[in-house]
Amino acid sequence: MDTIKKIWSNYKGAIIGGILAILIALTGLYKLVICIVLIALGIFVGNYVQKNKYDVKEKIKEFIDKL
Repeated sequence: MDTIKKIWSNYKGAIIGGILAILIALTGLYKLVICIVLIALGIFVGNYVQKNKYDVKEKIKEFIDKL
């Protein structure tokens, strides 16, 4: 019994994460998670471009000139 308590206390986060990952994979929620991540990434990139228009334009020009 002590070994189970020791394993649980040392690897509690990994065990819970593994169970959660299995549930997400089996229920198909991974599609929803991927969509949410892509939406959040799009929001972040859009906000960055809006606040740094000049820097983004210069970086794009430099990248095109290298090609």
